[in-house]
Amino acid sequence: MALALPIWFEIGSLVVLTLILVADLLIVYKRPHVPSMKEASLWVGFYVVLALVFALLMLIFGGAEHAGQFLAGWLTEYSLSIDNLFVFVIIMARFSVPRKYQQEVLMVGIIIALVLRGIFILLGAQLIENFSWIFYIFGAFLLYTAVHQAIAKEDEAADKENRLIGFLRRHMNVSNDFDGAKVRTVIDGKKFFTPMLIVFIAIGTTDLIFALDSIPAIFGITQSPFIVFTANVFALMGLRQLYFLLGGLLERLEYLKYGIAFILFFIGVKLVFHAMHTNELPFINGGQGIEWAPEIDTWTSLAVIIASMAVATIASLIKANRDARRRGHTLAEEIRPVESE
Repeated sequence: MALALPIWFEIGSLVVLTLILVADLLIVYKRPHVPSMKEASLWVGFYVVLALVFALLMLIFGGAEHAGQFLAGWLTEYSLSIDNLFVFVIIMARFSVPRKYQQEVLMVGIIIALVLRGIFILLGAQLIENFSWIFYIFGAFLLYTAVHQAIAKEDEAADKENRLIGFLRRHMNVSNDFDGAKVRTVIDGKKFFTPMLIVFIAIGTTDLIFALDSIPAIFGITQSPFIVFTANVFALMGLRQLYFLLGGLLERLEYLKYGIAFILFFIGVKLVFHAMHTNELPFINGGQGIEWAPEIDTWTSLAVIIASMAVATIASLIKANRDARRRGHTLAEEIRPVESE
């Protein structure tokens, strides 16, 4: 049986994580720049090691079950966050955001994501506590999302985004050019919003959509709001540096979306089974739990998540490398580093 996590551990963890995020924000604000591959690699490695150390502390103070839930939740949210990066790349390219200020844009996006996910975590925890049948809805939503993830085309998202941008431009005075990282500027004595505001809105709406996907997914792994929130924080920390580290490789990971879709489908099935096992709806099996419905344990979930991401990533790299060789290049030569102008 898993030990209850000490309250001092939960409070202390949240305080330390807040301080790290504030320090990261100050670094970006005071020294806007494009990080080198080495710098980005070190930061990503630091945050990954930090997450593993946190899992170890959770193992010591809360037991193997809590540690396993955190690792499975963190990896799930991390994979969904990488999917989020694909959209960030599209947004940055579409608005031609100067690379010097892309770190600030990403940091704002991460803060918006944390706030939205925090709100959804609180709402989700309350719904689960009071309405156990919500797992049916969460499961069905993830199954739908998984299928949509696998078959959706980028053009659909682009059309929706273009409609939003068109609406904003029609109803707001938006300048054609950026003015550093400012959202307001003055041209010939008249005040204008800069394209940076639309970039922030585009990223914010993207974060909202991804929060709707990710929160039900992690609640399929653990019902602990603390583990859900810390897994999200660790997944989002280092996301900014990961953007610069992966660079042009992101668009080469063709099969990654199928790996993520499979993870969402798997967790959706797990949620439906859990809802059936703890069923309280009177019109299903007379309000009694369905005994034959299996309960998928945390370690099975962890193994499926790792295997799905590994297979999708390796298959993508093999295909990208084969395609590059057909064009007479290597994959490394075709990937344009993000920090190059």
